[in-house]
Amino acid sequence: MDQSNNVTVFILLGLSKNKNIETLCFVLFLFCYIAIWIGNSLVIISITGSQLIEQPMYFFLNYLSLSDLCYTSTVTPKLMTDLLAERKTISYSSCMTQLFSTHLFGGIEIFILTGMAYDRYVAICRPLHYTVIMSRQRCNTIITACCTGGFVHSASQFLLTIFLPFCGPNEIDHYFCDVYPLLKLACSNTHLIGLLVIANSGLIALVTFVVLMLSYFFILCSVRAYSAESRSKALSTCSAHITVVALFFAPALFIYIRPATTFPEDKVFALFYTIIA
Repeated sequence: MDQSNNVTVFILLGLSKNKNIETLCFVLFLFCYIAIWIGNSLVIISITGSQLIEQPMYFFLNYLSLSDLCYTSTVTPKLMTDLLAERKTISYSSCMTQLFSTHLFGGIEIFILTGMAYDRYVAICRPLHYTVIMSRQRCNTIITACCTGGFVHSASQFLLTIFLPFCGPNEIDHYFCDVYPLLKLACSNTHLIGLLVIANSGLIALVTFVVLMLSYFFILCSVRAYSAESRSKALSTCSAHITVVALFFAPALFIYIRPATTFPEDKVFALFYTIIA
């Protein structure tokens, strides 16, 4: 691998070449990142410091907030630093580390969202069996499965990329290291690897999205028979989930479900599932 890899540093082209736009983006993302830290930290402290941690919904929300902090921290600090830098560079090893950690925590977050949807489905559609089905042992098993799934997904993406030869050029048309921009720079035939990425990231995103939408469809069908107050409570809980799912999965599907090609719009779409959602 070392003999065929002549690139030790990558140049990130970032979001824009306009310095005024970059300054504006820095201020915007700084406020977003502060809000992410304050919001998620308050959620974690509020849940772990009270009896709410005993309830499955808040148990999952606690881990979702933790994974979200880790996920956004793999991209946002580097992005904000580069927005103020004249030359945006990242070493080969740091690039591979960012690729692995981004897909690790992103995968965990996707699977936790699925676990939360399952929890809401059981709570609304099978309320009498809820405490039995969503026992603490079951919740711990779901979180363990989410972490394992995220690791397997990330490791496969990492292994698909780490052995690629990079001979130059070394300019990544993105603001962080991701699989498709790196495939574009590889000096070898990456068609098969591109298909494997679709089979991995693309199918995971698609299947998870379909499962989530089906769960909420069954929930909405079930609440029709409830009282107006119960329907309002159920819909208020699910509406926030559906909003996050839409903001997260729609851009991710646009990027990962297609063949291994890159577009300038990818950077804008990626902002939705790395920072905004």
